[in-house]
Amino acid sequence: MIHPEEQASNSGHPQSLSDGSSASPSNEPPQTNLHGATSLKRATPKKVLQLPSPEYVIYTDNELEQVRKHYFEMKNIGREGGCTLSKELRCRLVRNTMTNMVSILRATVEAEDVRYPSKEEITAMAKRLVEYYPMLQDKPGGSKHSWVTLFRQLYKRLQNIRSPQRTQGPTPERGRRRKRRRIDFGTSSEQGDGTSTEEYDADSSASTVILDASPARSSTPERVTAKLQNLSDRIDENRSTDQDSQQAQARHYRTLQEVYKRPNKDAVAQLLDLEFEARRAFIDSDTLKDQDRPAKIIEAYPCFKDLNHVLGELCRIVSKDNTAYIKEVKERWDTFQSQAIFYGIMKKVMKPPVTLNTEERAINMLKSLPAMFPSAVAPPKKLGRESEALLHVLMPSEDPNTYLQRRPLSCPVLIVDKENCMVAIGTTPVATFPKNHLHEGALYLMAYYALHLTYPKCIATLLSVLQTEVLQDEIHERDTTSSYRKAMAEWKKFIGE
Repeated sequence: MIHPEEQASNSGHPQSLSDGSSASPSNEPPQTNLHGATSLKRATPKKVLQLPSPEYVIYTDNELEQVRKHYFEMKNIGREGGCTLSKELRCRLVRNTMTNMVSILRATVEAEDVRYPSKEEITAMAKRLVEYYPMLQDKPGGSKHSWVTLFRQLYKRLQNIRSPQRTQGPTPERGRRRKRRRIDFGTSSEQGDGTSTEEYDADSSASTVILDASPARSSTPERVTAKLQNLSDRIDENRSTDQDSQQAQARHYRTLQEVYKRPNKDAVAQLLDLEFEARRAFIDSDTLKDQDRPAKIIEAYPCFKDLNHVLGELCRIVSKDNTAYIKEVKERWDTFQSQAIFYGIMKKVMKPPVTLNTEERAINMLKSLPAMFPSAVAPPKKLGRESEALLHVLMPSEDPNTYLQRRPLSCPVLIVDKENCMVAIGTTPVATFPKNHLHEGALYLMAYYALHLTYPKCIATLLSVLQTEVLQDEIHERDTTSSYRKAMAEWKKFIGE
């Protein structure tokens, strides 16, 4: 059973209420106290819709609550007829109500089979929404029920959410056959009260179920994880490479653009999982020139300005099924650095870190790494040292934009300022992060290189070593160089492998 605290609305103010079949109507006007102020104490309909199973929660947020409050203020003076819900708010209410209902069904432990809300459940929800938001009632003279229009909109939204099913053709798919569940959408007989569906053109292009995260639910990560995992299992079960899959991934991309406008990291990560194959086809395509590739990728996927999403993409590419991959990479990187300190001292390219703080040790390490694993190609003369391909520490009077404009390489680089750090690709700043995370800066660079960017020749050996030793992503034999083989042989000998 899902409780309101675990399925909160975007307002972040869930109420733990139970519900009966006879809820108090919300049409009673607010009372006025002795000072002429409007009192909010009135018979408010319950925010929980209790059915035999499961328990649904009325969707609400600050804007919807403001309109509801205004409705009762207008009703107090007999002018409630002029208070209506805008198309944007109505679409939001319909979309998020159906998303919440589907999410609750997916997360219900007792659910033994995948199903969608039935007509009876949608009808009950429409009635409760009309009670809670009276301005949604149908105008007199239409249907005999005041909730019919809202029911049709919810029903239409559910049709957009439902995953398409394709029948098996005459030639079976090669390889292991996937299990497919046939979902009976019409779980009940057609009602005879005029509740047939009609067209609802209200921002219904997205067909992906988004599990919305809010501060109220962030305290229960295990339930959010369970919901996301449940949805991922259904996605893997129905994923295919036919044309329907390509169309679905195009819809996932459109949804991703909309969701990122109101950042929700769980929802964005879920959509990046859904759209992975189409995204990699775009990123790896020959239609993108090497010099234009970073800008085109960031333009199409602005979510990759977030370092967490870039690291998540690295996980999808190298070890998609390992949810602890990034944690393991960070542990391997710490081990690699501790060994590289002694390796650099042995090769006389690094001084012992005696009095250096965390940031200074990270800078010293990044500057010394290219000399520990040298490449056969020298850096461009305008660049200076090969470590400048990894890191540049700004002088007090130096402007980062001016430096990026005159930089001869377009590869990802860490720019270190007095207060924070920045990742830039070419002349474009991409992401910023606190200076106390500089020790992970090399991992951020490797994550951006995973977006099909080419290693600069002057640090290609170092990046190849990090790829195999830290990321544990094997390099094809034909792509290895003599410098890389020599560097790896010396490193393995030093660490005793």
